[in-house]
Amino acid sequence: MSIDSIISEAVSRAVKELYATDTPADSIVPQATRKEFEGNVTVVVFPWVKAARKSPEAVGTEIGEWLVNNEPAVEKFNVVKGFLNLTIAPGFWNSVLAHIADPPDYGMKAADENSPLVMVEYSSPNTNKPLHLGHIRNNLLGFSLAEILKACGNRVVKTNIVNDRGIHICKSMLAWQKWGDGVT
Repeated sequence: MSIDSIISEAVSRAVKELYATDTPADSIVPQATRKEFEGNVTVVVFPWVKAARKSPEAVGTEIGEWLVNNEPAVEKFNVVKGFLNLTIAPGFWNSVLAHIADPPDYGMKAADENSPLVMVEYSSPNTNKPLHLGHIRNNLLGFSLAEILKACGNRVVKTNIVNDRGIHICKSMLAWQKWGDGVT
């Protein structure tokens, strides 16, 4: 679950408990806090000022205190006019990272029989000349692209041209056949 949805649901519960006002969580849209203010996420409290019959600063403070006491993801808050700036607890981010690290295939989509079939062809070194870093680069790029496509749910077939001599060699061989008169 994203931090925005966690905050939206918590603010919805806070408003219901504090002001007996039902506000759907999907109508609460947390925003990134502006750089000049402390916090990670900002919630606008103006929609509940009328129901609370209090100033925007007071409403922000009450909701912020409720969140600090009842939502483990919120570490602290500050209120600037009608904007409630929330600081997310480092422990929350640690739990998100732990959740991501738990399954070995996090973020990967398994391919099935309906997945697109993709062939990735990448080069192998030309054995007629010295090996160099360009060969390694091309092999790593081809292999990596194939693995990324596989993680996105495609059925991937990897292939490489063994001992690829290049078009210039092929042209030379054809020219020798046509006009070389068998000279070695």
